Amino acid sequence: MIHELKEIIHQTVINQQKGLKNVLASVVHLEGSSYRKPGVRMLISEDLNSVGAVSGGCVEKEIIQRAKSVFLDNKAKVITYDGRYRLGCEGILYILIEPFFIDDAFLKAFATTIDKRESLKIDSFFLKKDESFGNFGSVVTFYNQEKFTFSELFTQQKESEIAVFLQILQPAFKLIIIGGEHDAVKLCKMAANLGWEIDVITSAKDSKRLSDFPGANSVVGNSPETIEFSDISENTAIVIMNHSYVQDLKYVVKLSKYNPKYIGILGAPKRRERLFNELFEFVPDITDQFLENIYTPAGLHIGAKTPEEIAVSIIAEILSVIRQKEPFSLRKINGKIHSS
Repeated sequence: MIHELKEIIHQTVINQQKGLKNVLASVVHLEGSSYRKPGVRMLISEDLNSVGAVSGGCVEKEIIQRAKSVFLDNKAKVITYDGRYRLGCEGILYILIEPFFIDDAFLKAFATTIDKRESLKIDSFFLKKDESFGNFGSVVTFYNQEKFTFSELFTQQKESEIAVFLQILQPAFKLIIIGGEHDAVKLCKMAANLGWEIDVITSAKDSKRLSDFPGANSVVGNSPETIEFSDISENTAIVIMNHSYVQDLKYVVKLSKYNPKYIGILGAPKRRERLFNELFEFVPDITDQFLENIYTPAGLHIGAKTPEEIAVSIIAEILSVIRQKEPFSLRKINGKIHSS
């Protein structure tokens, strides 16, 4: 959810430049079930406009109204929203509403964290009471242990005296798209809507521009012979869509020394056996685990036909792999959708 925080911070900077105060509303505790879980946030500006959401849209209006007092007296508070009587979620949300101001030092530290793909921690201090005012607020701790609060009026308290919600925000999920055709553009657009960090590798002979891939972080022209990958971690997926078997094979050979968790490759099912056989010729010591991480044809079998539909099926497969979920219809579930 780091991308949601990025959007909030971006809008905060705009609001502060306009001279508008801001407050941050964060779900810090949940009793029962809810559409979204603790750790979701929304920004409310002094003109009562908002960015982000803490539910499916049913709670936000009340939060905006109850945030007005924080603009008036700069006192953080905790409110509850009981969905058992108004929603189908059957849960009680505890929401911390705190003054939200960010300075240049915080912006610099946050930008460095994003660029280096580091995690950060947010500790939110609150009481489990409705319309409760007090010394409440959040502390952000960056990877280098630099700490920031959002209000000068808040001072961190001992954990024994107050409840604390702790959240670790991981770097944005990274998607590497290898290919520069129309279907690669569609995949890039859809993945960008999820807040993923997207790097696109097109052909060195037909290099594209960043403007050709809305939502991409970078677009470079390269080849499997010269490309050097970096920062391929567990929260990274690679989708190869060159429409060239030879180029696909060369890229997979290059990736074999990195062992990413997901490699999706476009193409007919009959190419899979040939690809694996030739991989053994070029990389004799290739591991079974690496082969298990190759998904070709890429995507879930949902009847996708258009480039947009194929992009949906690929993204759904990536999520199922990274989150270790076997896809099936949610109507088969009788209990909770999420185990935690």
